[in-house]
Amino acid sequence: MMSKYEFFLRISILGIGKIEIFKRIGELFEKGLPEQLPDVPFILTSLGLSNSQQSRFFEVSYLHFEPMLDWLNNSNHQNSIIAYCDVDYPPLLKQISSPPSLLFVSGNRQLLHSPQIAMVGSREFSEYGAQWGRYFAGELAINGLTVTSGLAIGIDAICHRGALDVAGYTVAVLGGGNANITPRSNLRLANDILQQEGTIVSEFLPFEAARPEYFPRRNRIISGLSLGTFVVEASEKSGSLITARYALEQNRDVFALPGDIDNENCNGTHSLIKQGAYLVTNPTDILEHYCGYLSTVNKQQHQTSKQANSILYPEIFAVIHHQPISIDLIAEQVNLTIPEVTSKLLDMELEGLIKTVTGGYIRNRTL
Repeated sequence: MMSKYEFFLRISILGIGKIEIFKRIGELFEKGLPEQLPDVPFILTSLGLSNSQQSRFFEVSYLHFEPMLDWLNNSNHQNSIIAYCDVDYPPLLKQISSPPSLLFVSGNRQLLHSPQIAMVGSREFSEYGAQWGRYFAGELAINGLTVTSGLAIGIDAICHRGALDVAGYTVAVLGGGNANITPRSNLRLANDILQQEGTIVSEFLPFEAARPEYFPRRNRIISGLSLGTFVVEASEKSGSLITARYALEQNRDVFALPGDIDNENCNGTHSLIKQGAYLVTNPTDILEHYCGYLSTVNKQQHQTSKQANSILYPEIFAVIHHQPISIDLIAEQVNLTIPEVTSKLLDMELEGLIKTVTGGYIRNRTL
């Protein structure tokens, strides 16, 4: 008997026509593969594999796969493989021209089926990019979109964190293996994503080190999982523009945030706008675009169940952003008296959710 995961790993080393083989596996096992596979040689013959391919399938020692199988059996992180033939392979990703045959997943694998917005930007960023990246990520996440990005230093990490700030969902796509988080400075962020029911995904073997040539391959998955790609801040040489190009090739939407014309970090986003990307100045510019995908009932249940456990006074937190808002306006928007709001704001400030600045209150960016 051979485990399903070992079978997938061995199929992946054959190297040629993997997607076609996985399609045949799907046809052979319409209801999905059992956890343990009997008579593997018969299955390989049924798939039409040649004698030489079958020999390659078996020639690699089990010891080669053992560390990966141990990682997959680590229940702490809910590690798993989703193969192209699986019924729960993300349908949007199947539509791209070169879908990965295997996805290595840590965390909430069902999140890959949620409506996602890719948010990407430069590793070198300005305060402007940081402020608005985090703001937009939070607003989009709190309204039902999963924020998907590449766990890179800079805007990517800021957008992941912005979704987590509001107890929203986020997916991180890696340019290396899940068991080898790169950069190491984002290891805490990766752990926070998993702890808050998010997902980390890669097409690379779990212990594979990240390499520069892997990042474009990662970018096609970021855009491929998503309804659209939102470029927050990018120079003309930023890798984020590769993600935008993939999105266009995949017939997905591209959004861009305008910035200061004197800021070189915004040249890439301005170029995208000139080429026809949707200009975004407000979260509703994106939310209204996808209103058909966002069920109000599911959104409210999703939001209420998570925020009740994570955010103190979520109805107040929802109206406080990264621009100062006065206590009078907060009270008006949440339909409470000023004394009631004052008491709650003090509790929230003590919890580190918000802080007082000139002009009122803002969210705490150090969360």
